[in-house]
Amino acid sequence: MGLGQSSKTPVTDDTDEVNFDHFQILRAIGKGSFGKVCIVQKKDTKKMYAMKYMNKLKCVERNEVRNVLKELQIMQNLEHPFLVNFWYSFQDEEDMFMVVDLLLGGDLRYHLQQNVHFSESTVKLYVCELALALGYLRTKRIIHRDIKPDNILLDEHGHVHLTDFNIAAIVKDDLKATSIAGTKPYMEQEMGSQKRPYVMRSSTPANEILQTFHKVLPTYPAAWSLEMKSLLRKLLCIDVQKRISCLAELQDLDYMSDVNWDAVLSKQLPPGFIPNRRRLNCDPTFELEEMILESKPLHKKKKRLARKSKDQGSDGSPQNGQLQQRLDNVQRDFIVFNREKSRKAVVDSESSELSMSEKNKAIEDGQNNNVEPAAYLSG
Repeated sequence: MGLGQSSKTPVTDDTDEVNFDHFQILRAIGKGSFGKVCIVQKKDTKKMYAMKYMNKLKCVERNEVRNVLKELQIMQNLEHPFLVNFWYSFQDEEDMFMVVDLLLGGDLRYHLQQNVHFSESTVKLYVCELALALGYLRTKRIIHRDIKPDNILLDEHGHVHLTDFNIAAIVKDDLKATSIAGTKPYMEQEMGSQKRPYVMRSSTPANEILQTFHKVLPTYPAAWSLEMKSLLRKLLCIDVQKRISCLAELQDLDYMSDVNWDAVLSKQLPPGFIPNRRRLNCDPTFELEEMILESKPLHKKKKRLARKSKDQGSDGSPQNGQLQQRLDNVQRDFIVFNREKSRKAVVDSESSELSMSEKNKAIEDGQNNNVEPAAYLSG
């Protein structure tokens, strides 16, 4: 069952902003607290992406707009082999849209629920790939704050990609992030463990969480190597002075002495687990929910907005003055982004600079070649 909608490929030029009509909606693949995700195909290039869409009214009512806008601000400045990279953002009167890399290998939570057992060498590679992603974020002064299996996606070859920056923080110079944020059982720097390091619920009070970190020592299966256990203890150490806190410290460990980090970064090391390419590697109920339970399904958006435009103001939405003002602010503050256009602008700029440099050099060469000998003779 799909969300396909047939329409002709739009005729666009470089001045057109990307919008909802430029994509064909294929099927729903996920949802989270901030929105839903579907597979889309860009009609002109035929490239496949994942599109996250967030209802404006719900975001306003739940006070989530600030986090959405912050995520847009952060992601437009990031690009890395082990991140889920951001391509486009746009909006209409109902929703905000983010278009990102499509990774069909599923997230680690899904595979753990499917009882996949990862070998230690695979987990070690995951740790290395995630460490490179987090090291890159550190150079950008960004902390993710929600590292967990749900937010680690696999590509078709099995490499990991970090996603979901909606509670990430930008740390300013000489300041520390002191607020408690994230998914509680994963709030410490757990990167490679296949199960939760601490037993706690989402309703666990903050003071109990801090006590747990100080009092409870995570336990590990006997079959795990001493080196892996030692690594995890260093990552989860409550003493910040003893905890591994940067890429360089991780790379200095004896356990990592055999790692070719350049090969890791270029994805030359094959993971031990490759997702099944014959399946979608996600919960199929997302598609059923979108088709059957969703009151405003994405595939009916065009007809719905056209009807709404015809019957202006008759949809019964609870848009009082204050609420409408907040929706108007979302419309005003939303960040429109197009990585494709940004890349082209950079290429054009570099080409222009190179052309100007060559032109100046030609002028200089010409001046040198055309100096009149008489000027020297007359002195």
